[in-house]
Amino acid sequence: MSSSSSSSRKGSLPGRGGGGEGVLSRISSSVSQSAIVARGRTAAAEAATVTKKLLRSTGKAAWIAGTTFLILIVPLIIEMDREQQLNELEMQQSALLGAPTAPPPPYAAAAAATSK
Repeated sequence: MSSSSSSSRKGSLPGRGGGGEGVLSRISSSVSQSAIVARGRTAAAEAATVTKKLLRSTGKAAWIAGTTFLILIVPLIIEMDREQQLNELEMQQSALLGAPTAPPPPYAAAAAATSK
């Protein structure tokens, strides 16, 4: 066996008679080195970059919205609930003391004044 034939058979499988690369290997390497595949890889990399930036900015927006809600809206809801409970307690106490349960509406007083 000469050195040139042994070097050409390095890439082939034992038991195969041919030398050099196989047909499938050559087609695979030519496809992977084509311009279309290169453009596809570039487009995929750009899409991944855009997606990463979009997710990062969405995360920042969600953080801002969440902290704003916790700092501004939750205390407002708690205070409104306290105010409602206080009003209910005052109505219960006034009902126990025999006072009218609700003040007359302002339009009723204005209508009574105009009819006199």
